[in-house]
Amino acid sequence: MSPAPAPLEISAVLPAFNEEANLERAVVRTAEALAASAKAFEIIVVDDGSQDGSAALLNRLKARYPALRVVRHPENRGYGAAVRSGFAAARLPWVFMMDADNQFDPCDVSFLISSAEEADIVTGYRKQRRDPLPRRLNAWAFFSLVRILFGLQVRDVNCAFKLLRRDILGRMDLRSNGALINTEVFVLARRQHARIVEVPVNHYPRTSGRQTGANPRVVLRAFKELLAFRAEVKKAA
Repeated sequence: MSPAPAPLEISAVLPAFNEEANLERAVVRTAEALAASAKAFEIIVVDDGSQDGSAALLNRLKARYPALRVVRHPENRGYGAAVRSGFAAARLPWVFMMDADNQFDPCDVSFLISSAEEADIVTGYRKQRRDPLPRRLNAWAFFSLVRILFGLQVRDVNCAFKLLRRDILGRMDLRSNGALINTEVFVLARRQHARIVEVPVNHYPRTSGRQTGANPRVVLRAFKELLAFRAEVKKAA
């Protein structure tokens, strides 16, 4: 029997925009999962200009969970900007990225950790995506274009459940303010010859809060960012 992998020190990054209904459960479950799986951990919630009661809730949670740190954007800057702020704030050797909408089970981080010794990035892919049909169709179109433009063979580019070495992230010039952030990570990781391992994870329907990924403006911005990034990569090649 092979020995169990060494425990990791992990900074969890949870971007959040108007997720008051989901944040407490997300933070509590993430703290429990990392307490069971990690050697040391911190939880960084990036409040991306929320206009609900997220700020007050996070203040209350900080009193209960000393490992919780909060980064606040004074206005909504976009998903990618929130992820970048979380990456920049991370202090531990590994960064665990997960959305705060409770569509993933933080306990599944153990699946990622079990593959960390052989990887620089362990990325989840959803065994069965539990999103509404319009969101799934948008994702299919986006993933198809990503594969055509960049040749990426990752099964689930935008799966917001990843474990990444912080030193790898530190060598990336991430610029996206939107959903393109995941594509940027994989394209720039390939330039570094990073080892990427894919692991199946569970996905659940959103039960609270409002999704923004199917918003036409968000979708349009993602496709515009994608084409601009392709032009930038081609120019730098």
